[in-house]
Amino acid sequence: MKAIIVGGGIGGLCAALCLDHFGWQVEVLEQAETLSEVGAGIQVSPNGVKVLRALGVETALQDRAFAPEEAQFRIGTSGRLIGRTCWGAAMERRHGAPYWHVHRADLAEVLADALEACSPGALRTGSTVTGYGQDEGSAWANLADGSRAQGDIVIGGDGIKSVIRQQMLGPSKPRFIGNVAWRAVVPMDQLGEHAPPPAACIWMGEGKHAVTYRLRGGTLANFVGVVERDDWQVESWSERGTKEQALADFAGWHPVITRMIKQADAHYRWALFDRAPIDQWSDGRVTLLGDACHPMLPFMAQGAVMAIEDGGVLARELSEAANAPDALARYEAQRQPRTARVQRRATGNMSIFHRRSAPAKLATYGPIWLASRLVPGVLDAQFDWIYGHDVTA
Repeated sequence: MKAIIVGGGIGGLCAALCLDHFGWQVEVLEQAETLSEVGAGIQVSPNGVKVLRALGVETALQDRAFAPEEAQFRIGTSGRLIGRTCWGAAMERRHGAPYWHVHRADLAEVLADALEACSPGALRTGSTVTGYGQDEGSAWANLADGSRAQGDIVIGGDGIKSVIRQQMLGPSKPRFIGNVAWRAVVPMDQLGEHAPPPAACIWMGEGKHAVTYRLRGGTLANFVGVVERDDWQVESWSERGTKEQALADFAGWHPVITRMIKQADAHYRWALFDRAPIDQWSDGRVTLLGDACHPMLPFMAQGAVMAIEDGGVLARELSEAANAPDALARYEAQRQPRTARVQRRATGNMSIFHRRSAPAKLATYGPIWLASRLVPGVLDAQFDWIYGHDVTA
């Protein structure tokens, strides 16, 4: 059996490795000429690490990752610590795998190398897909050069602007949520005394928040800043802003934040759009994966991990079902409720991080402060349904 996978991102590469593990032949069609990821960090929680472990890439990635000691909640201007949860070794004991901060380019490289080792030539860069077709016994992806890549199924892992999804379901209508996100990566040795803590740290403020954490064994610092504004609505992962614009958005904030902005060589920004969960992911022998079917806001740090989980479930169902369409239907039925729940939770978190009034701050930050000091397990337990999930079990 052969799968044609459209998109060579994190989700597509993971799906290819998962299918290869179950004996499938795979062909990954990536539009870019090279797998060059614009620098950014991602968070890979235990539910994602379990899949990477099953694929045999945990050791290769471990040396490039950073395991945070805890999660922290701070006031963005003063830096005051509101609450914390214990991660590190406690995370692995609780959920059976570590929590990692990883450079996106490192994860993509490890996955691509693993795919080349087990299926040489499976990744085809410079391959622009324009749509798909299928008949009773096969499916294929149509390429811009007039050729087609044919197999038993087609998997659309081609991201938020998926051509496979558009053909299957028609154009989507995203909703701009009135927020713009900044991101930057800075070498730790440029930050001095204002380096971010060795934690997944959320800095909360009025109408904005920031997230900081470390990458590559602690040698890099990652910054993401989200600001409420409606005067710029470009949904692009590679659009650049200026240092001055980023500093203006976080004027008066703690030196950890402003120092990172000042020392960054590049400041990328993108407008945030919300997309409601969809009920249909599949069309016969064609299905969707990752951002193509469940794009989500970054406020749960689960976008990449949900795509990793998708690959594990999809491969297992295809290995067990009598025919491909039935397997794709079962995959969709399993994944849609979980990913929709994560999407909704991510949307809800936006307002929690951006409280403006004193009563709203007290109602939000007060319970976090009390829980982290009196019953810290309560904060940890809120994420058990996400981090404790194991699609490889």
